[in-house]
Amino acid sequence: MRLDGHGLIDRTSPLSFTFDGRRIDAFSGDTVASALLANGVRLVGRSFKYHRPRGIFTCGSEEPSALVTVGRGQGQEPNARATMVEAAEGLEVRSQNAWPSLRVDVMAAADLLHPFFGAGFYYKTFMWPRAFWERLYEPAIRRAAGLGRLSGVPAEDDADKAYSFCELLVIGAGPAGLMAALTAGRAGADVILADEHPRMGGRLLMEAEEVDGLSAADWAEEAVEELASLPNVRLMPRTTVTGAYDGGVYGALQRGASDTFWRITCARAILASGAIERSIAFPGNDRPGVMLAGAVRGYLHRYGVAAGREVAVFGATDDAHRTARDLTRAGVEAVMLDAREDAPAGDGFEVLTRARVTGTTGRHGIATLTVTHAGGARSLHADCLAVSGGWNPALHFTCHHNGRPRWDEALATFVPTPDAVRGLAAAGAARGDFSTHGALAGGAAAGRDALAALGRSAPEAPLPRAEDRPVRQQAFWMVEATGRKWLDLQNDVTDKDIRLSAQEAFRSVEHMKRYTTQGMAADQGKTSNVAALALLADATGRGIPATGTTTFRPPYVPVPIAAMGAGARGRGFAPERRTAADTDHRRRGAPMIEAGLWVRPSYYPAPGETTWRQSCDREVRTVRERVGVCDVSTLGKIEVQGPDAGAFLDIVYANRMSTLAEGRVRYGLMLREDGHVMDDGTCARLPGGRWIVTTTTAAAGPVMRHMDYARQCLARDLDVSLVSVTDHWTQIAVAGPLARRLLDSLGDLPLLPFMGCAETTLGGAPARLFRISFSGEEGYEIAVPARFGASLWRLAVAQAESLGGAPYGLEALNVLRLEKGFLTHAEMDGRTTAYDLGLGGMVADKDAIGVAASRRPGLVDPDRPRLVGLVPIDPAGVMTAGAQPLRPQRRGDAAERAGARHLRRPFADAGPRARPRAAARRTGAARRGDPPRRRDAPRRDGGAGRPDLRLRPGRRADAWLS
Repeated sequence: MRLDGHGLIDRTSPLSFTFDGRRIDAFSGDTVASALLANGVRLVGRSFKYHRPRGIFTCGSEEPSALVTVGRGQGQEPNARATMVEAAEGLEVRSQNAWPSLRVDVMAAADLLHPFFGAGFYYKTFMWPRAFWERLYEPAIRRAAGLGRLSGVPAEDDADKAYSFCELLVIGAGPAGLMAALTAGRAGADVILADEHPRMGGRLLMEAEEVDGLSAADWAEEAVEELASLPNVRLMPRTTVTGAYDGGVYGALQRGASDTFWRITCARAILASGAIERSIAFPGNDRPGVMLAGAVRGYLHRYGVAAGREVAVFGATDDAHRTARDLTRAGVEAVMLDAREDAPAGDGFEVLTRARVTGTTGRHGIATLTVTHAGGARSLHADCLAVSGGWNPALHFTCHHNGRPRWDEALATFVPTPDAVRGLAAAGAARGDFSTHGALAGGAAAGRDALAALGRSAPEAPLPRAEDRPVRQQAFWMVEATGRKWLDLQNDVTDKDIRLSAQEAFRSVEHMKRYTTQGMAADQGKTSNVAALALLADATGRGIPATGTTTFRPPYVPVPIAAMGAGARGRGFAPERRTAADTDHRRRGAPMIEAGLWVRPSYYPAPGETTWRQSCDREVRTVRERVGVCDVSTLGKIEVQGPDAGAFLDIVYANRMSTLAEGRVRYGLMLREDGHVMDDGTCARLPGGRWIVTTTTAAAGPVMRHMDYARQCLARDLDVSLVSVTDHWTQIAVAGPLARRLLDSLGDLPLLPFMGCAETTLGGAPARLFRISFSGEEGYEIAVPARFGASLWRLAVAQAESLGGAPYGLEALNVLRLEKGFLTHAEMDGRTTAYDLGLGGMVADKDAIGVAASRRPGLVDPDRPRLVGLVPIDPAGVMTAGAQPLRPQRRGDAAERAGARHLRRPFADAGPRARPRAAARRTGAARRGDPPRRRDAPRRDGGAGRPDLRLRPGRRADAWLS
């Protein structure tokens, strides 16, 4: 089926692959689909529901039918679109969803029972008898479900993820995309041009027309060469942009030897994704050999392949005539079946007006079709039927922020709503400009608008000359004739299913989608959604604009999970974050422990020390008596800027921050919306309207999300910006009586009052100095850019050791905090309130997140557990972690033992209601003969209803512990 003199493939580079064991000859530049067509293969797969024969329907990523499995073992990929898989030497391709073979599929018997398997049949059929569900229905459904199969062999971890930044992202390299990229690239803008095909040019590679006196393909090649020569333009072929996200972020899948999932951040974006041709529903329109007319034209000009020897073209657009014309000029017999009454005359081919295809025949491919037309009825022999119901702009990205397209009556299609996604503008066919001239002009205009938004000016350049024929396409969705008329070719949805959905009150387009599974296959209804909602509009009598469209969500095409989670295996599953001084910590033999995603030194063993406790005690004494240095770079650091930063911080902190003066630091407490403590830390105010918020190590990510949510949803009117700078700064703590002497040895650092801060320099590098202490001793924290972090650490440790000090790790840091009575993250377990932690006085009387909820009676109940400190009388005594302190009890006292069963909770949870006497009364111990306690007898809680936390001399500490 190859045609000499056509196509852009490299005929000097032959290759071969196999399809179900059959050798398929191809050339470099072919796809699996084009090679199969060239070798006369029309049957490629089976549909999901009825296992009906399916062939190649399109020539792009919108393909609904030709899904195949590529490779075996670790490299096996199921449900690959044959139209997007590049032919390669030795490639193994297999059909799927058929048993025992593609041509003889036992499950095709389901098609004989189609009257019983209408839309929603599973909701009605498998309800009774109930006992059959687990034993019969569910196992049978599970065995029948699915299309392709996984190999069961773990795949190689060869996918990747990457990040990129640019001023302008152009999505699609057709005429509009190329023109937009040229306009912006010539002006010096940083441009990324992404296209899903290996060769850029879009529809220009698939049409027989001229641009600026050159063939469309040659003009596209010259444009791509110019863009490649510009240092400020990056070309990304084989890259499908999959979704538009907040903040100018776009996801993109780049195919290759290994898939790469890109996160591209841009200031502006241009959607030049072109348009997708729609089909027409008529009886038997799902047979292999029925294809979109634009795809037939594309295979002719792009790959030099004739989709058939006798081709009938059926449509209601002038564009369909181009397919008949190009096939005729290539020597293929073609006839035009135009549904319109005012169809133009044929250019070397026969035209039948007011034509309707009312039926087709053929088992594994179309053989004949029945046609009614203005002159009567007719039966035609055809091995290919090219169908065109018009074109729909590929506007999905403009709806990813919940935008809705609008119906254009003149074009009989939906077009994008301007500014539906901030910073994204549609151009060319994606905007409804279907002519080549319109696409070029629209791309240039979008490029100039983007440059203006970037503060750049566009150089004057003439617009290339191209065809500018007006677009004439008539809304024609379905042929009224007897027989099943197919919409979603993969999920086997028919016009009857749409009408049944409306009849059974599933009249919303979203309800119809789920009831019928229309548009829920791998192609997400790209070729069938608009026709389906048009039929729904007709069934409900609401009209297409009122019916609307379903919600388009990312991803635009299927994305392998391996690409989205690239690197998430082994250590990559939970990445290690290391501080700038990590190598020095390990060189000193420090055991590294996890803290959030960070690894931090636990302690630094000295010669002769055999246990962690020995090292920890030494480090604590060193801080108390001399000076210690600790790496606290892992603490979360969030920079908040803007004129309303103080007001914003008042919203996220329970205490007031807006009154904080420049050069000062304040301890802060954050509450969740339910009133429980989320995190604690410090807030420092620097000159210039900048604030630095610190968080605990593990809570850095959640606090950043919490603040970002507050900024976007609760404080939208405030002019404030925030960014996480945790990784940007190395921060070390210096604590102990000699802390100031150590600072003076490092450089000329400013003197600060307690809870003061300042920006300064250290060794020529910018630095920030904070005078804060979480150890009880005089303390400071110094922050420098991370690239200077290792040097600062080595210098500070050397100076500390010269003063008799030492570095200390996380164990000693926690001991120092606990000895002073400070919180550690362990006390903020999600169940404690500010009152539980003794910080109720910090909760200001203001409108802030969680403040009102924190005052609920249940959260300020005096009988709630409270944070207290215990000191054993015996210094050698050990309080086991997790132990529960209880009231003292006399052995053998039944009443006391009974009371203890009711008092197994911390001391602070005990109150007047939990006295031993009351416990004895509840258990009936007094009635069993135990002598009641006298009302004036001395009480062990000192008579105040509260426990005596002092461990009296002579009383064993373990008697107070469970």
